[in-house]
Amino acid sequence: MTQKKLIHFHKYQGTGNDFIILDGREQMPELFEEQIKLMCDRRFGIGADGLMIYTEQDGYDFQMKYYNSDGKEGSMCGNGGRCIVRFAYNSGLHKEVYRFMAADGPHDAEIDINGWIRLKMNDVSKVTLNGGDFVLNTGSPHYIRFVNDIREFHVTEEGKAIRYNPVYEHDGINVNFVETVNDHTIYVRTYERGVEAETWSCGTGVTASALVAAHNETGFNQVDVQTLGGKLSVEFDRVNESDYRNIWLCGPAEYVFKGEFQF
Repeated sequence: MTQKKLIHFHKYQGTGNDFIILDGREQMPELFEEQIKLMCDRRFGIGADGLMIYTEQDGYDFQMKYYNSDGKEGSMCGNGGRCIVRFAYNSGLHKEVYRFMAADGPHDAEIDINGWIRLKMNDVSKVTLNGGDFVLNTGSPHYIRFVNDIREFHVTEEGKAIRYNPVYEHDGINVNFVETVNDHTIYVRTYERGVEAETWSCGTGVTASALVAAHNETGFNQVDVQTLGGKLSVEFDRVNESDYRNIWLCGPAEYVFKGEFQF
């Protein structure tokens, strides 16, 4: 009889973007693509948009290894980054500034007085125009299209058409639809590659959308963002239309539950 594998897990969410977190210090199971996909399945598994492994990393507080719900290793996940910082805090690591390694390099993070997680994103130095749309990378590649009446917009249908366009089909791209609410607020809905569906929130997508929605010519900007799962804020310095620095993704990240999963 084949011995079954027992996995201890933690579940976290950031504005409805939910993740399974495995503590690699306690267990480092050999997980295959189909097993990760099963754990993320919302009917036959735990259910999540992605899975992260928290491990030790020389010179940093920890390392974040991220997998999409399709079981494949992913690029940077902004909401996942905020959730794994909350996990670190709940695990007993209390610091003014957290520094961890992710797929796109090192990140700093803070927990503010209101309990929100502030995650420093990498600088953006290239924004490409595609007609009236925008393409940029905020740790993951993003396509931005401004629309009207976003609550009634067919995000899955329209997002899939762009994501599987021959230009983006091979590597994939996340597709964000954005409506301007007022001078400092936008509403964002995102079709995510790797999940291949709309998620309730996407941290790197929110960041990308806020950058191109900036109204100030240069200098400090703060853009409030509404998603299906809640509110976030993005702060940054805008040098010009293609150069953004000191970018911070800010929002809630909460523990949901923990348990065991058996293969």
